[in-house]
Amino acid sequence: MILGVQLSFRTKLLEIVKEAETLGCNTIQFFSHNPRQWRSSFNLEEEEIKKFKFQLRIAKIEPLFIHLPYLINIASPDEKLYQRSIKAFIEAIKEADKLGANFLITHMGSHRKAGERFGLNRIVSALDTILDKTYDSSIVILLENTSGSGSWLGYSFSHHGFILRKVKNKRRLGLCLDTCHAYVAGYDISKEEGLKILFKEIKEEVGIDRLRLVHLNDAKDRCGSLRDRHADIAKGYIGIEGMQAIINHPYLKRIPFILETPKKTDRDDIRNLNMVKSLRYESE
Repeated sequence: MILGVQLSFRTKLLEIVKEAETLGCNTIQFFSHNPRQWRSSFNLEEEEIKKFKFQLRIAKIEPLFIHLPYLINIASPDEKLYQRSIKAFIEAIKEADKLGANFLITHMGSHRKAGERFGLNRIVSALDTILDKTYDSSIVILLENTSGSGSWLGYSFSHHGFILRKVKNKRRLGLCLDTCHAYVAGYDISKEEGLKILFKEIKEEVGIDRLRLVHLNDAKDRCGSLRDRHADIAKGYIGIEGMQAIINHPYLKRIPFILETPKKTDRDDIRNLNMVKSLRYESE
């Protein structure tokens, strides 16, 4: 089973590897800098990056996921923010390449009441530019589904389908499925029928082969609430039976799981990781 958690990038890259090893993770996700701040330059030393990549190999941690900062909005009608987001996105891909990452995760962004079709077309145009400017990169961009609050795009997999049909070079595009987001957006994946509906839509709109990561989170709020509040595994409204069905679903047997569950101390991560392992039908 490929299982890891969202870790904090504090001061040194090697701290991330040590923390992952302590937790028993074989994959990890992190923000390469403060997710709520813009940053103009990549300031890690080459020697530190070299040691980081070496330790990842030794620890057998793969794949490596990096999450884009929240400020990036490639659906924005604000031209200044839109262009700044495209530039930051390109820089983030170059950073991820240097760190030896495999995937870069992004939210689609908000159309800010300009309309969903407008926002989706903005995303397509932005991704065409980003993918063209980073043509030689091997980084796969994963479009995460969202909770459906406000003007945020990505709450329906038809949005992903629209983008995949329109983007010129879709070779490096994939899907990150967040279970909490899907549930509060209206997919009742706590039940078998709801899970079937979810995967039917993903299969038709995106393609199962493009599903490369699951953000495994329970939900603090009811189905359709549109409230993005993550809960501990099997402690929210998706519940133990829903989580068990997700963790053991045939489509997800070989897909990495990353936990973004509430955390005050490392014990919280350990508790959630152990819960996931206990719900898996067979060890791998």
